[in-house]
Amino acid sequence: MRPIISRITFFVVFLFTSIICFTQAHPDPEQETDSLVLQKLEWFQDMKFGLLMHWGTYTQWQIVESWSLCPEDENWCERRGDKAKDYFEYKKAYENLQTTFNPVKFDPDLWAAAAKEAGMRYVIFTTKHHDGFCMFDTRETDYKVTSKACPFSSHPRSNIAKEIFDAFRKQGFGVGTYFSKPDWHCPDYWWPYFPPFDRNVNYDIKRYPQKWEAFKNFTFNQIKELMSDYGQIDILWLDGGWVQPMTATSPRWGKNPTDQDIDMPAIAAMARSLQPGLIIVDRAVESRYQNYRTPEQEIPDTALDYIWETCMTMATSWSYVSTDTYKPTSRLIHLLVDIVAKGGNLLLNIGPSPDGELPPVSLERLKEIGSWMKVNGSALYYSRAIAPYKEGNICFTRMPDRTINAIYLAAEDEKQPPEAITIKSFSPKADSKVTMSGIKEPLAWKKTTNGFVIHIPESARTHPPCNYAWSFQFTPEGL
Repeated sequence: MRPIISRITFFVVFLFTSIICFTQAHPDPEQETDSLVLQKLEWFQDMKFGLLMHWGTYTQWQIVESWSLCPEDENWCERRGDKAKDYFEYKKAYENLQTTFNPVKFDPDLWAAAAKEAGMRYVIFTTKHHDGFCMFDTRETDYKVTSKACPFSSHPRSNIAKEIFDAFRKQGFGVGTYFSKPDWHCPDYWWPYFPPFDRNVNYDIKRYPQKWEAFKNFTFNQIKELMSDYGQIDILWLDGGWVQPMTATSPRWGKNPTDQDIDMPAIAAMARSLQPGLIIVDRAVESRYQNYRTPEQEIPDTALDYIWETCMTMATSWSYVSTDTYKPTSRLIHLLVDIVAKGGNLLLNIGPSPDGELPPVSLERLKEIGSWMKVNGSALYYSRAIAPYKEGNICFTRMPDRTINAIYLAAEDEKQPPEAITIKSFSPKADSKVTMSGIKEPLAWKKTTNGFVIHIPESARTHPPCNYAWSFQFTPEGL
């Protein structure tokens, strides 16, 4: 994963998408109608917090995943190292990383336990990124972790995707498979007869339709393997949005955009015949096969009229970099609350190391988030957005029983709740109790001309139930 369009262009496209999409209550003709999928989408909106992992051979060089293979003059495509000056030598050395990838400390059970402790409820793992290296035991190519060319192939847990999915499923997680539609290793996408020009297919599909047909079959078969051999899959998360049918309104990516119709109707029909109710996220492709939207490293200013999930890095890079800087726990919790208050999910990315471990700092963050979620998770899970979503530093969520959660985001130097918190957007019913997560006794409150004031007892301020943010519950008037 990398930005597939510039930050400014993304913002423009994001706003445009926000304007043209109808609400879920009034679906457009392209929106999903499968009842099992709609049920699964409700489940998805209940989960709120997921784990994304970018992991592949590229972690050995601590470089951006896949993108240094792409011959585009963009900052995320920059090549580094001894081979950087010669593209073809570089590509050969990159693909040779398969022969040294040996993550002998890989233990997905530890990963799943840490994610569960953090309060995460679903996982999405990169089974194949744009470079084409498969972290699963595909029969379609030898460019995979289970090939004899890879030293990890002799390990009893060499089918990495299966091991991860099984470990997380045992912990009660929903499971999603990230899969790149473009494949820069496949000779039917980047045909070796021609050099690659950019991220797109490097030959004229109309002139060589048999090669494109071969690539479509290759992609179909790999997705079928993932849907058939890896247990229950809840989400098929497809990346590489430039692989899509070309229309007059299609976004253009790269120097050589072209119609790359991969036949999503056939893929979706096959996948859902094997995984009924499967959520399909064909990222950045405006069709019924984008069941929810995935703003990348972005949070909208307000709630959206469709189902969405922000995918965001815990550090700065999607893949492992030993010197990376990680967001502080307070920031991560505030991001989660802000996203959920606006009706979204947070898919938080961590990049495992080359030897198969999650970075220690990421484990610390997960543990600290988990401590907060044990107190406040009930204000997030199963909730939905309610206007005005946020008032100053207070975020709101609505529960199925009409209870409102008001989540006070503490300032950086604020270690305890204030004596009183004023809320103007709502007023509790006259007989409503106002409670604070982690505190047994109800709190005193007083109605004002515009809203109400919560009075927080000295005991809760001296010994707050958690750090970073505090949650309050009440039943509002008029709902």
